[in-house]
Amino acid sequence: MAEFTLPKNSKIQAGKTFGDFNGIPKEHQLSMKIYRWHPGDDLPRTDTYHLDKRQFGPMVLDALIHIKNQVDGTLTFRRSCREGICGSCAMNIEGTNTLACIKPLEECKSKLVPVYPLPHMSVIKDLVPDLTHFYQQYASIRPWLRPKAYPQPVRERLQTPEERKRLDGLYECILCACCSTSCPSYWWNGDRYLGPAILLQAHRWIVDSRDNDLMNRLDDLEDPFKLYRCHTIMNCARTCPKGLNPAKAIAEIKLLMLARHKDK
Repeated sequence: MAEFTLPKNSKIQAGKTFGDFNGIPKEHQLSMKIYRWHPGDDLPRTDTYHLDKRQFGPMVLDALIHIKNQVDGTLTFRRSCREGICGSCAMNIEGTNTLACIKPLEECKSKLVPVYPLPHMSVIKDLVPDLTHFYQQYASIRPWLRPKAYPQPVRERLQTPEERKRLDGLYECILCACCSTSCPSYWWNGDRYLGPAILLQAHRWIVDSRDNDLMNRLDDLEDPFKLYRCHTIMNCARTCPKGLNPAKAIAEIKLLMLARHKDK
């Protein structure tokens, strides 16, 4: 039988425990297990926090902010809008990638709610992943309108309601990376496979009626790894906190590729 062991510096250790439930009614008790790692640490750890839910709001992010402000100021995480718009607070909560600001605590079923950074990403500190490569991949698709063959408009570039409707389910992506970091193909080939989020964004520009650079956009994706590592296991659609379907967008790009080759 094969035996597999993790490298010594990847084994998560038990960390500190903060607080207790003395005097707190059971219905108001909340325990969280949070991933902690600082660049100077040899090993990551999970710290446990026992909290009184009456002291903060209803979302996981509210609990994290309470811990940061009142319990343990060393805890580090990203957050900004608190409305599910910016994507900053993307993290793995109870085994699912989501946004902490729109994840209700009442939906957490674990007695000890586990909170980890987005999986299979380098960690800068605690719950903060390094998204440098992710944003470089986004830049590689040149995500802006390229209407090079059109005359310069006097006013805005107009769309019909039908043309605008084609962007629904695409423009709402906030680049939180929840979908890409839930994709096994991206875990294994993230250096070359663009991943669900970036390909959904690519499709958003491909179908925009105001753009006129379809062939070059498809050329940029014509690669054994950039596009075709998607095996449609649908993790991306299941985890997207905005309810989008990156797998569908990827399939539609593949259909465009097939149609182009048939026309040659």
